[in-house]
Amino acid sequence: MLSLWEITETMKDQVISKETTERAVLVGLVTPQQGEAKVKEYLDELAFLADTAGAVTVARFTQKTDNPNPRTFVGKGKLQEIKEYVEKNDIGMVIFDDDLTTKQVSNIERELQVKILDRTSLILDIFAKRAQTATAKTQVELAQYQYLLPRLTRMWTHLERQRGGIGMRGPGETQIETDRRIILDRISRLKEELKNIDRQKSIQRKNRGKLTRVALVGYTNAGKSTLMNLLSKSDVFAENKLFATLDTTVRKVIIDNLPFLLTDTVGFIRKLPTHLVDSFKSTLDEVRDADILVHVVDISHPQWEEQIEVVNRTLADICKEEGEQGKPMIMVFNKIDAFSYTPKDEDDLTPRTRENIPLEELQDSWMSRLGDDCVFISAKKQINIDELKQKLYEKAKEVHLTRFPYNDFLFQKYDEDNGDQPIN
Repeated sequence: MLSLWEITETMKDQVISKETTERAVLVGLVTPQQGEAKVKEYLDELAFLADTAGAVTVARFTQKTDNPNPRTFVGKGKLQEIKEYVEKNDIGMVIFDDDLTTKQVSNIERELQVKILDRTSLILDIFAKRAQTATAKTQVELAQYQYLLPRLTRMWTHLERQRGGIGMRGPGETQIETDRRIILDRISRLKEELKNIDRQKSIQRKNRGKLTRVALVGYTNAGKSTLMNLLSKSDVFAENKLFATLDTTVRKVIIDNLPFLLTDTVGFIRKLPTHLVDSFKSTLDEVRDADILVHVVDISHPQWEEQIEVVNRTLADICKEEGEQGKPMIMVFNKIDAFSYTPKDEDDLTPRTRENIPLEELQDSWMSRLGDDCVFISAKKQINIDELKQKLYEKAKEVHLTRFPYNDFLFQKYDEDNGDQPIN
């Protein structure tokens, strides 16, 4: 029988190896809830996730259906099509865009004879590779065990040959229950560890005094870490990959005569399972405790508007106690240097899409809607950074004066002495 350690190692073996590049195919479903265009967007993101994990995507398969097949997710004919492609093209892994049940994974593996991953297991693999601090590693481990728990029976396929034997079924079931209790105990201990981490971080936040706190939030790979490095002159790891950083970083920033704390947080993503969000509660507490949110948006991404909605929904869940008004927020549209659009021909009478709107028009529409709470920048090319600093200064100054109203005369004197000099 496999020990719990062997089961855990088996699970690790089922994710992408860091040292080797694997060839993968992606699978998604076109349903009444998500059309072909939406599935293409999801598979584009899944391909980026696979690339981040170290795999090369060589093909995509989609199927139109009302509901996923309860046995194999896709229909029998589509599964056979995938099998033939996998066998002919030396594919080692098939990645599904939605979460699979234990039964589905077992049936698909039996048919395809290759590694099967779903979206959550792929994200967990990336999380495990990116986690650097003890806090992040604990959070990832908790998420992994919570993902593993309902899938324990899948690890016991070596007992299938015993199912027909009299008296042989019991020991297997007993071992599964034993490992289930071990995992539940481990989950309980990890949650207790995270509670202790929460208490420690809460004390750390209190020890920071009444300094204004600004948190960078946004979709993963929007450029938060690059902006963090630029504003704080730090060296936070930044890369053109999803979830490049998982660890929360806090730096003290001084703009002119005003100090405040700037926090870089983990990025959000579509279809992120609830237990992953729960695991990163201590990280997201930095968002809850922030006085000002800076929502960084990758405006060069084709689906940036949907990414804004995903982040706003996640923030609404995180900051429920803030009420309907929420926290002060600055919308920062990043990567304007990479923005592109396709002008419509004069004789083209079809409705315009986002791809047909120039950057100047987007700037006018968003700035008319948000006013001073909106800025268009390029962190990489350092375009309009002074304008962003000015907005940060004004917002942080408002919060600062609510806590230290007697400092107002210092700001007035500073403004008189410096006049219209550019902000530092």
